[in-house]
Amino acid sequence: MRRPTHNTLQGIGLVVLALACFATLDTTTRHISASISLMVALWFRYAIQALITTVAVWPSRGRRVFLTRHPRFQLARGLLLFACSILAFFSLKYMPVGEFTAIALLAPLVITVFAAWKLKEKIRPMRWALVAGGFIGTLVIIRPGTHHFDWTVLLPLMLVGTNSAFQILTSHMAKTEDPITMHFYTGWIGTTLATVALPFVWEMPADWTVWLQLLIMGVLASIGHFLLILAYARAPAATLTPYMYAQIAFGVIGGWVVFNHLPDQWTFAGMALIAVCGGLGAWLTVRESRVTIEPIES
Repeated sequence: MRRPTHNTLQGIGLVVLALACFATLDTTTRHISASISLMVALWFRYAIQALITTVAVWPSRGRRVFLTRHPRFQLARGLLLFACSILAFFSLKYMPVGEFTAIALLAPLVITVFAAWKLKEKIRPMRWALVAGGFIGTLVIIRPGTHHFDWTVLLPLMLVGTNSAFQILTSHMAKTEDPITMHFYTGWIGTTLATVALPFVWEMPADWTVWLQLLIMGVLASIGHFLLILAYARAPAATLTPYMYAQIAFGVIGGWVVFNHLPDQWTFAGMALIAVCGGLGAWLTVRESRVTIEPIES
């Protein structure tokens, strides 16, 4: 059996660190939702990321960072990520981090359905079984007809659809576009959109702890994305994909440490089923070199 190279191991380590950043970002988002408007928090998250990205890449790239073959795709990708962020922020206002992350990570399984429906790809029975298992896991988490189910579970389910479209477009653009340029555009498009809404929702952060959390959100988003870029430079995306489901574990840890919340046994079972089905689907992707996934961004 072929052993992983040093660069591959570095890539795996970097992607795990990126997932920890995103899970901490989600935990901070849920915590700050009690103190300030989520749209204000969203503006800070994008503005800080955009500024840090510009400062980091402008000295070496200059105006070349604007070069793109598909400006319309860049705009569409930025709009989709902004929609994902809004849905993620409002989902985290009402849902524990771990449960939210598990449901949101259904996106790769939804992409399988999309490939069969729209792209007319032939999907193996094993993949259909994994898709069914992932949806069963979701039903176990949300449990329709019980007190666990209300309108708030629709938010992460809507996010699954939006994030699936974002990932499909990202996969298409990655063939011709510079990932740093893509990251640059999404940051500034998100900042622009949030700035348009800011006058209608602005409220001054109450104290220094809120300011600190807003700063942490922007910094974590920037660090997480840069770690992903470094990871993908060291290992193929298909190799890193199975490790994305570690974000569920980080989300559960964040919810436990900050909110003293642990999922019940049925929720744990649903989360585990989604992770197993998603991980096996990612393993099949490594073999078939089809669709890759990205972590959930908020």
